[in-house]
Amino acid sequence: MSNTLKRAMDRIAEEKLERREILRLMGLTTMATAGLPGILQYARAQDELKAASELIAGKSDLMIVHNDRVGVMETPLELLREHAVTPKDILYLRNNQILEPEGRNLGGVSLDDWTVELSGLVAFPRVVTGAMLAAMPQTEVEMVLQCSGNGRSFYARAVRTRGTQWAHGGMGNVTFGGVMLRDVLASFDPPLNPRPEVAFITAEGADAPPEGASRPDFEHSVPLEDALNRGMLAITMNGEPLPGAHGGPVRLVIPGYYGTMNVKWVSTLRFETEETNNVNQIPRYRVPKDPIEPGTPIDYTFDNSTANWRQRVKSVIFEPLNGAELAAGTVTVRGVAWGGDAPITMVQVSADNGASWQAANLQTPGSTWAWHHFSAELEVASGEQRIWVRAIDELGNSQPLNGTVRWNPSGYEWNGADYVDVVIG
Repeated sequence: MSNTLKRAMDRIAEEKLERREILRLMGLTTMATAGLPGILQYARAQDELKAASELIAGKSDLMIVHNDRVGVMETPLELLREHAVTPKDILYLRNNQILEPEGRNLGGVSLDDWTVELSGLVAFPRVVTGAMLAAMPQTEVEMVLQCSGNGRSFYARAVRTRGTQWAHGGMGNVTFGGVMLRDVLASFDPPLNPRPEVAFITAEGADAPPEGASRPDFEHSVPLEDALNRGMLAITMNGEPLPGAHGGPVRLVIPGYYGTMNVKWVSTLRFETEETNNVNQIPRYRVPKDPIEPGTPIDYTFDNSTANWRQRVKSVIFEPLNGAELAAGTVTVRGVAWGGDAPITMVQVSADNGASWQAANLQTPGSTWAWHHFSAELEVASGEQRIWVRAIDELGNSQPLNGTVRWNPSGYEWNGADYVDVVIG
């Protein structure tokens, strides 16, 4: 972390500073109003909510706490950009239900007594134990873990949506390790084979819904094909036992899928013909199949919507930060891009509101689903300027300049082209 950032955050933690003073500390101008730097959100949050470490032992108190009842926190962009692989102490957190004891710290959770039931439309229901998972051949995958609401605050450029107003920090780039789901099924004698009509796997977590809540327990359905092709039962993260706060000891992980579908503390996998009608599958965590006018309500059905499964193509500028004041001349633009179905093949930057685009230098990671780092040198005229970035994947998917074209009432799956406003001296 830069000394400037640390000093500013230390002062904010000790004093209740007004927004004008925070901007001055960061060297920003009042033009930085769209997509405010994480430090401003941090200042607001820490005035009102518990610190991150009070909620989850080991979490950095520089995290932006959005909800201190179930534990929802975001990583300031200033911290996120410092690490190629996001450390557990600054990795975002999103929970829907009561935090069990294992979910309140960043330590590993014992596999000894953990079981995952495999049931539904199979010939013989089975149980896989934590010890069995630990003894099987392990694999690792580097991938972006991202809340499906990440970027939700930017929909307010049209109409504000409900839910946590995430900026960019509801994501991280991590390495999960564990056993491929197909290998788990094949490990039994005879192998566990889903019936031909099975199209989905429904995953349940061991966490409990809030006391007195009318909602049923948390569960999600994912397509069987993707679950078997790339899904795993993860027991490690970044080379360590999977932290309890991030789903340990066992989490269902499907690279390229939004975080909500990577069910934590997984205890049951059901093989079924249809998606579950659990409230967390419908009407929650869905987007319209066809565009709707911002502000328009929608009654979700399985026919008119899709679940938050595969991540959309996305990019984020890490440097310069929004509101930066830069010397005249060449501006270095750096950041990351990623997708959910195919590798990123191109990243483009623009300094003229998309009238022309310049290809950035792109680093190809070892994993399709990991951050693809990019950099570019731009010649930008003096004055207040807006720098854009957009990514394109191998299938031709890209980012719209106007991300609000995918507006939905819950603000899911934001993937508008990213931009920062800067002042060139």
